[in-house]
Amino acid sequence: MKDQRDRFFHSVTIALNDIQLQTALDRGTTRGVNARIAAMGETTDAAALRHQARLARERALNRLPDLLEQLERNVIANGGHVLWARDAAELNAIVLDLCRKHDVRRVTKGKSMVTEESGLNHALEAQGIEINESDLGEYIIQLAGETPSHIVFPMLHKTKEATAQLLHEKLGMPMTDRPEEMTRFVRRVMRQKYLEADMGISGVNFAIAETGTIATVENEGNNRLSTSAPRVYVAVMGIEKVIATWEDYAVLVQLLARSATGQRLSVYNNLISGPRRPDEPDGPEVFYLVIMDNGRSGILGTAYAESLACIRCGACLNACPVYQNIGGHAYGWVYPGPIGSIVSPLLLGPTNAPRLPYASSLCGACQAACPVEINIPDMLLMLRRDLVQAGDPTLGWRVGMRVWRQAMLSPTLYRAGGWLAALVTQMLAGGDGKIESLPPPLNAWTESRDFPPFARESFRERLKRRRRERHESHPA
Repeated sequence: MKDQRDRFFHSVTIALNDIQLQTALDRGTTRGVNARIAAMGETTDAAALRHQARLARERALNRLPDLLEQLERNVIANGGHVLWARDAAELNAIVLDLCRKHDVRRVTKGKSMVTEESGLNHALEAQGIEINESDLGEYIIQLAGETPSHIVFPMLHKTKEATAQLLHEKLGMPMTDRPEEMTRFVRRVMRQKYLEADMGISGVNFAIAETGTIATVENEGNNRLSTSAPRVYVAVMGIEKVIATWEDYAVLVQLLARSATGQRLSVYNNLISGPRRPDEPDGPEVFYLVIMDNGRSGILGTAYAESLACIRCGACLNACPVYQNIGGHAYGWVYPGPIGSIVSPLLLGPTNAPRLPYASSLCGACQAACPVEINIPDMLLMLRRDLVQAGDPTLGWRVGMRVWRQAMLSPTLYRAGGWLAALVTQMLAGGDGKIESLPPPLNAWTESRDFPPFARESFRERLKRRRRERHESHPA
């Protein structure tokens, strides 16, 4: 537990002092926030649209077992196959078995948070299977040997200058600072990989139960090539991705685009309902849908169930002042930002991510940005409560809270504490009236900010003095 805390603090310190990261975060999150605000402002009633989306996700979660069974029946009726994975290890084993069954040696993969969660890339590579990320950002960080730092923009932590240097070193691209030239170069490299791939793998943005249709959303066309060019296609999703109807999809897909990238609609909205039919010229010969639980069913029916309504748009990350300063890698797992500070403790266990619920100012910007109105601040507070009840806080924290409680219950101790705080802080204040460094353990506060000293005269004392002066000036 202590190691987890130390690792988070260490990662945050590194992030705050990384000039390249700070530049990339400032560019990326500012652009993301502004684009979302502009796109949502174009709607006739953004609040009503968000509420509709919220209801669509609530309907799906309330009927989750039935909808999953309906989805399975319809996928099978469409000629596909459905496989169930209880956890990440089982998902990886299923995909490996499919690779062996179909003699797969090369794989192209579209963006998928679930496969990041399971570590599928490493599992396939360990068995000698070549796997290539096809999303431009994912491909670049794969070349760099890194993990995504954002749900939608996986390479948000990289500047265009650093990306150009990486592509030059890894692929021999001529140096350029123009993103369109980098994209054109990588596109030529990837085109051959689509043609050589035996299997395509993708995540799932929405799975529409009423017709057994898999929906993916993208802007590059890479997912469409990954799902249609190889002879075998495997879609991987968490159980929470299912929705009931096409009407729900129509609401959610436009909110996903507006919230994620500031578009009215993403460039490619792919809808897959099984393998290629006899009269169709292209598409996969075989289609598999792998549905993973990995702890999600344990969240249903709890106070945290609404966290499963997340549509992975990344809006809460862009809006969060903490994420804006530390980026995604500091959170330590697949899901960063405010929603990650909830999902990671729930899936990994709160004591395996004990600092994440505290990685928030509780300003509410995440909830204000969320397209499905998830109450992230309340859940972060509940997770903090759970950690306290689990005995997570250190001895110093527990003792400090007990002392504070006793002081709040006693007017005498409260007044004495205020008097002592005023005396000590006034002594520590410099000539400018500010405290530049507090003594341990309070020095963490003043490492990055000044501390104003307590007033020499408390509000209570000032009120008493003014009443006394008024009485003396105007005796009854």
